[in-house]
Amino acid sequence: MLRPDVFSRPLTWWARGAMVAGLVATAVGAQAQNELPAAQVQALSQKLSQRLPDFPPVQSARTTPMAGLIEIRVGDSVFYTDANGDHIIEGQLIDTRTQRNLTEARLEEINKIDFATLPLRDAIVWRSGNGSRRIAVFSDPNCGYCKQLEREFQKMKDVTVYTFIIPILGPDSRTKADSIWCMKDRTQAWLDWMLQGVTPQRPLGQCATPAQRNLALSQRLRVRGTPAMFFEDGTRLAAAAPMNVIEQRLDRAARASR
Repeated sequence: MLRPDVFSRPLTWWARGAMVAGLVATAVGAQAQNELPAAQVQALSQKLSQRLPDFPPVQSARTTPMAGLIEIRVGDSVFYTDANGDHIIEGQLIDTRTQRNLTEARLEEINKIDFATLPLRDAIVWRSGNGSRRIAVFSDPNCGYCKQLEREFQKMKDVTVYTFIIPILGPDSRTKADSIWCMKDRTQAWLDWMLQGVTPQRPLGQCATPAQRNLALSQRLRVRGTPAMFFEDGTRLAAAAPMNVIEQRLDRAARASR
């Protein structure tokens, strides 16, 4: 589906029809993926903005392994076009020989973060075993998928989980977030609520919470919903996922960070 925050409604149905081409796997010989010159990128961007006023500026463009197909980067997304900018495709480009999803790999590269720069002091932390594998998660206390993910985490070994609470689902989420953070044992309060539904009690007095900082951080990292996971190698997973998928990503990230 086309994202409404990228295109206007009239463009949505038009581009959706073109998406079929983006789903067709490439069966041509591999070729180098080269960045296009700045002048060519600017020309493409101008042409697209003239023809499609709601289309955002093109930040960069490069060739793809499929002859004649150009990848253009728009924010944290990629689209495909021809050299003249006469057509736009949104979809998945897949190499049939290796069964590698080239679009997915590119988005992973574009959206990487520097895990070491995360303000972990603003996160609730718990670990199992030696805690050698690390993951950061953005969660809302009233998010059902976040609760499901928290249950998956409990089955894992040798992991450290940093949870940045972002109260995005209404005033009650902020109340719970602040109450949990201000508890003497905030980690236990978080787990009690997420796993057992034990409502956090508002502690006596007040304490400073990182809620606003966490919200600002989530915006900078373009977190659009909860849960959102970031692995130690900087890659992200913007949705709840089965345990085996998370385990694979944790292992891969741990190997890459050694």
